Amino acid sequence: QVQLVESGGGLVQAGGSLRLSCVASGRTFSTYVMGWFRQAPGKEREFVAAISWSGGSTSYADSVKGRFTISRDNAKNTVYLQMNSLKPEDTAVYYCAAELGAGWEGAYWGQGTQVTVSS
Repeated sequence: QVQLVESGGGLVQAGGSLRLSCVASGRTFSTYVMGWFRQAPGKEREFVAAISWSGGSTSYADSVKGRFTISRDNAKNTVYLQMNSLKPEDTAVYYCAAELGAGWEGAYWGQGTQVTVSS
């Protein structure tokens, strides 16, 4: 069982920045692929970014490339999402996920943290 706890969400003006954190339980955090997803009101959950177990490989949704950066600290069992140049359309609940080999549908999920970007 893996438990994930996100933090760092809040209200920010367009053009501002936020840094989300996700702390994971479990002694094998360094073996998980970690990801960030988001869900805006009335929309389906969408992929934002992912990072390999070592941190050596990352991927991003086109909508956030060049603005968001995913990173991880395996010593702290933590994954981060640095969000810069935020836009109103980035407003959503952001979820952290741990993928253990069964795909994102079989991943463990956090409870989410709200990010609201005002125009």
